[in-house]
Amino acid sequence: MSEKRKLLFYGAMSIDGYLAREDHRLDWLIGTEGEEETSYDTFYASVDTLIMGRNTYEQVLQLSPDGFPYEGKTCYIMSRTLQDSLEGTHIIREDVLSFVKKLKNETGRNIWIVGGGGLLQSFIKERLVDELFLQIVPVIIGRGIPLFSPADLESRFSLQEVNQYKQIAEMHFILKEEDH
Repeated sequence: MSEKRKLLFYGAMSIDGYLAREDHRLDWLIGTEGEEETSYDTFYASVDTLIMGRNTYEQVLQLSPDGFPYEGKTCYIMSRTLQDSLEGTHIIREDVLSFVKKLKNETGRNIWIVGGGGLLQSFIKERLVDELFLQIVPVIIGRGIPLFSPADLESRFSLQEVNQYKQIAEMHFILKEEDH
């Protein structure tokens, strides 16, 4: 029997827990010393499938005017309202949790939740997230889009590794077995 694929979150947040400003800008993150030294390249090579919501997809397109940065990977966009998407991406309108459960049982490498605290939180609540890779950037932005919103959920993770890349602290967590 083959091993199930892992659902992973990899992303940066401010010290006060925000993924982006309220208008989705990432200006507070871009240019942070150590940004080019993180484990991103190794992580990216470990995934073949990406999942993102419509807001994240639209931000990726704005931030990447020269071309879609995830070409060569299977990319699913969770949206009930998006009408069309770039070639090589797939709009998923069905139940997100059921879709991800099916994906985890298919053959392939890891699956990356790109951006979007809302998607991440729903996957954590259902115990679908296997690992978190969090980069903490030394800035407080005061308000914005939180990585985790107040919710009625609890999941325990085990800290596996902490790395410092100049001004960025990266922590790797694995969902504790009793929570799987």
